[in-house]
Amino acid sequence: MANTVHIRRVAVLGAGVMGAQIAAHLVNAGIETLLFDLPAKDGPANGIVLKALDNLKKLKPAPLMSASRAELIQPANYGSDLELLGSCDLVIEAIAERLDWKLDLYHKIAPHLAEHAILATNTSGLSIQSLADGVPAELQRRFCGIHFFNPPRYMYLVELIPLLKTDGALLDNLETFLVTRLGKGVVRAKDTPNFLANRIGVFSMLATIHHAEQFGIRFDVVDDLTGPRMGRPKSATFRTADVVGLDTFAHVVDTMTGKLAGDPWHPHYRVPGWLARLIEQGALGQKTKAGIYKKDGKTLLVLDAATGEYVEAGQKGSDEVKAILKIADPAERVRALRASPHPEARFLWACMRDVWHYVAVMLAEIADSARDVDFAIRWGFGWKQGPFELWQAAGWQAVADAIAEDIAAGRTMSATPLPGWVKGRDGVHTPEGSYSASRDQLVGRSALPVYQRQLYPPQLVGEAEPDYGETLFENDSVRMWLPPKSGGGNDVPVLSFTTKAHAVGANVLAGVQQAIRIAEEGWPGLVIWHPEAPFSVGADLASMGPAFMTGDFGAIENMVAEFQNTSMAIKYAKVPVVGAAQGYAFGGGCEFLMHCARVVAAVETYIGLVEVGVGLLPAGGGCKEFALRAAREARGGDILAVLKDYYMAMATAKVGTSAEEGQQIGYLKDSDVVLFNANELLYVAQAQVRALAATGYRPPVKPRAFPVAGRSGAATIKGQLVNMLEGGFISKYDYHIGVQIAEVVTGGDVEAGTLVNEEWILKLERERFMGLLKRGKTQERIMYMLENNKPLRN
Repeated sequence: MANTVHIRRVAVLGAGVMGAQIAAHLVNAGIETLLFDLPAKDGPANGIVLKALDNLKKLKPAPLMSASRAELIQPANYGSDLELLGSCDLVIEAIAERLDWKLDLYHKIAPHLAEHAILATNTSGLSIQSLADGVPAELQRRFCGIHFFNPPRYMYLVELIPLLKTDGALLDNLETFLVTRLGKGVVRAKDTPNFLANRIGVFSMLATIHHAEQFGIRFDVVDDLTGPRMGRPKSATFRTADVVGLDTFAHVVDTMTGKLAGDPWHPHYRVPGWLARLIEQGALGQKTKAGIYKKDGKTLLVLDAATGEYVEAGQKGSDEVKAILKIADPAERVRALRASPHPEARFLWACMRDVWHYVAVMLAEIADSARDVDFAIRWGFGWKQGPFELWQAAGWQAVADAIAEDIAAGRTMSATPLPGWVKGRDGVHTPEGSYSASRDQLVGRSALPVYQRQLYPPQLVGEAEPDYGETLFENDSVRMWLPPKSGGGNDVPVLSFTTKAHAVGANVLAGVQQAIRIAEEGWPGLVIWHPEAPFSVGADLASMGPAFMTGDFGAIENMVAEFQNTSMAIKYAKVPVVGAAQGYAFGGGCEFLMHCARVVAAVETYIGLVEVGVGLLPAGGGCKEFALRAAREARGGDILAVLKDYYMAMATAKVGTSAEEGQQIGYLKDSDVVLFNANELLYVAQAQVRALAATGYRPPVKPRAFPVAGRSGAATIKGQLVNMLEGGFISKYDYHIGVQIAEVVTGGDVEAGTLVNEEWILKLERERFMGLLKRGKTQERIMYMLENNKPLRN
């Protein structure tokens, strides 16, 4: 077999929830994909798959980047279509968790697989070796486990589970494909029950359930304490179980019960009685609209495990314990939890302690290194820090001593002592590598070439601090710098905003313009990129506060003009300015990207001109860009026909829910690059600058004049707005804002076809923006957004 298999065509076997969503993510990434299932007993032979594809369009969160991508999945069945497998480079089996069913399927498909094809099972708990033992001999070196997390589009983690016979080059090839084509974080897991993330994550949930009962903590209070306050997702513990599905959670627990009989924690691998009763009643969580939580009308209820009855939800943790969780220093925070007599504090310490105890004892058995444990939990369960790095941040030896003290006192869930390797060290993560208990040594990161594309990969506590290079220029809101390492050399500077949520204020505007001037003096271009999402939430409304409160509207108008100047500086820079975006790109952040020579956007970039939410209109060049693009795309034809979709995107604050949808709306250009792995953004953005420079980059020619839709175009749009107002879809003030946007984007009070220039539309933007800003309802919207971080529709 050749060392490199180019994975161009993939078959997914099984059109259930996971199989269909894996297929969806494959076509998101532009991979030719077949989705197989049994032949339907009635109707079309591919009826089962066709129903699954139809369901994909309805799921939330959306598994497809756009609903039309469902048409790219080729339906197939095991009865008549097995010969199609011969053209596939990768076959992912994702049928029900039955060993006998899986083995029967492998023998059925084996004669049809290409000699180079990889066969991978997406089992979440079955032994990979047990499956491999039943695979035809010629397939064993091409067989492995590949465990996607649900939902596959959004969950970063994929566990890759190799066996001794699995071809090493094949695994490297598959990991490269997963990382760069599908945008995943890959952890190579050992073939142990539930592998790595579920083994630890589910144990953590079981420990939380155990201690909630021990200390008498209500489930809603548990969720209030074990969510973002602990650096974990909003769904916390019990909401997470509802989202995953109580039956799915119970299945994973049952796997641990049946396959880990010798485990020191085995007595705790059980489904609680209250959970078993919910499952018997068909209350499986979110998918059945009732589980640990349920709604009664608009009232949210939560299960009281002691009585088996539902009570009104909404209780929060005590102020005393919430104050402890706000302590910034991890070591001080953990000490305070241990010292507090409050039951909620004792509960939290017990939950953390038992997870730390568990991962220390299990490390050698379940993972190659502590790094794999931490990334598996961060990427698979959404923790901001994995268990080992949390321990290390809290003071390794002090925590180890506290755990040992509790073990000796019989307070832990298991009496097993901490392993010897825990003592006499400062932690498990160092600049030289992370500790491997099975090898008793530090191990470095993967040397696969694909990871050279990640110039600033995810970091763990204790690792070497990332080197953000030499500063070329900075003010209190931006930093222009030169990375010390990049794929093509040390030649493309980067501009990063240092403001909260990368909001754009006066110093960001000045900084962008200065960075462009510096780049023009001798660099091939400039990348605007931030190490963390979001790209930008837009204009810094709070910074306008003093001028706003004193009625100094002249100062605000000057800032709006400067915003427009900055967008134009980006667009007409002598060297290419490339935006590298991930997360939110709202308002002014979106407008900056619209003016870049090119954008490299992570697939999960949510982009939009959302100014109507604060009672304003896009005034950083967004209206102008859409007016100009409509004129060019109409090519002398009906400008309004092109413009109306652009207009509606602004008037309804439409946000692209993926970079692809952002392209479809028009916020991003077709020539912009969509990346699946956000960790590759800077590498690719710098490469784009080099490519543009190498081909003799010239800024776009400034149009002397272009036609607009004029007052008749605005009148047509206003007619649509009247219908929306009368239909109750928009408020009277939404209508007023919509009229202002319409009159700007159609060129103002001029005849249709009148030739204008960019400055004409920019002037209209400024005037109408300021007119709205002076109105009471806009001011109400701005204040509400600042106070509540959500829009007011007044």
